[in-house]
Amino acid sequence: MISAIEDVRRRLREGSLPEALLAPETGTVAGLTRAQLRERSAGVAGGLARLGVRQGDRVGLYAANSADWILAYLGGQRLGAVMVPFNPAYRAHEVEHILSDSDPVAVIADTERRALVEPLRPVVALEELPVDEAPRPVRLEPESPALIIYTSGTTGRPKGALLDHGNLLAQARGAIEAWRWTAADHLVHALPLFHLHGLGMGLHGSLLTGAEMTLISFDPVAVVAALEGGATMFFGVPAMYQRLCDQLEQHPAELGRVRLFVSGSAPLPPELFSRCRRLLGQPPLERYGITEGGIVVSNPYAGPRRPGRVGHALPGVEVRLGEQDEVQLKGGQVFGGYWRDPKATEEAFVDGWFKTGDIGELDADGSLAIRGRLKELIISGGFNVYPREVELVLEAHPGVAEVAVVGLPSESWGEEVTAFVVPARERPTESELIGFAQERLAKFKCPRSVRFVEALPRNAMGKVQRSQLR
Repeated sequence: MISAIEDVRRRLREGSLPEALLAPETGTVAGLTRAQLRERSAGVAGGLARLGVRQGDRVGLYAANSADWILAYLGGQRLGAVMVPFNPAYRAHEVEHILSDSDPVAVIADTERRALVEPLRPVVALEELPVDEAPRPVRLEPESPALIIYTSGTTGRPKGALLDHGNLLAQARGAIEAWRWTAADHLVHALPLFHLHGLGMGLHGSLLTGAEMTLISFDPVAVVAALEGGATMFFGVPAMYQRLCDQLEQHPAELGRVRLFVSGSAPLPPELFSRCRRLLGQPPLERYGITEGGIVVSNPYAGPRRPGRVGHALPGVEVRLGEQDEVQLKGGQVFGGYWRDPKATEEAFVDGWFKTGDIGELDADGSLAIRGRLKELIISGGFNVYPREVELVLEAHPGVAEVAVVGLPSESWGEEVTAFVVPARERPTESELIGFAQERLAKFKCPRSVRFVEALPRNAMGKVQRSQLR
């Protein structure tokens, strides 16, 4: 294993990892200086313009993370095109829905995925991006449409959140200010670029600050090597932190130069929070974000970070709790509506506030905790049960590695609280876990049954897909 780490370090230094975007002191991406990045993306913009792409056109981007992905994205943005990134894990049925809904003039796709698109839309090969003379600059306003990001679809068909350039700037600037991000930083970026965590925070933040960025496919050995190489920041999801901690348990590393670990997209269990504090040398900074607004709430950079809480609103964001304690948002980060879906847009707002669908809890100092989704709220025997509250209790049991709580239909109770558990090495019994919960929760909140599974179904950002469990 040590030799593998040394090999990754060497390849990072030499720039021979094809998926790595390496930056010298004067640059930001793939060994490119900012001037070179600007020049090459302008050439891509010229090539897309020669193919007929115009301001306001939708352009799909269906590929795995790479330097070419970033050049294609920036090239399209320079033209004023509305970029539509696809989850590279999507298959034909999912791709067809997004193509039909967003109606792009063309799709930029890598070799592995172009065959799925060619029967449906004109395809531009990512590996052979056309290059031409830089086009005449277009005029972009804060209200100019920039990006359509499709929701994860954990509870239904994905909807396209239309974000404008003002939204994207506000999102990145809020995180930059809150996390004290500067040109002296170096981010190890292992998140998917099709999602706002990786795109709106990781890429946009690095470009706006002028910081260095290393984009690498997530592998705990490679990430640890990159972090030891002088990085100062890492963004990830809980599943990534679990694997990083597993790696560091076996092979401790010197991570003293890393000043910030950020975790989001799914709750960080308290046990993992404590494990990270011990093995990373600091607790991760948990934050809360949504497709429709990027990262909107964050624990403090300097100050106590409490497990189970996602913190305070970022600069420019307002947070309140509406009916049924639903988290509602307002601010420049928040989108204006869903693409070609006025009904969904109207239903999503109340008096100018966006209704997230998340159930929240605000404490006396305004710190937010997320207790679940309204659509996931369990009503058992007439009582409301928040799945996250039950999960937090069960996660404290040493025999539980992961857990998701859902409501299953019941003739007696309406819905029956059911826990799906990934057991730890010492597997508990069903009665043991139910008894453990009954000692800590009101009886109506306790699971009536426990089902053991090898893994919980998750989407690309690590969110549990509860609809599959039901």
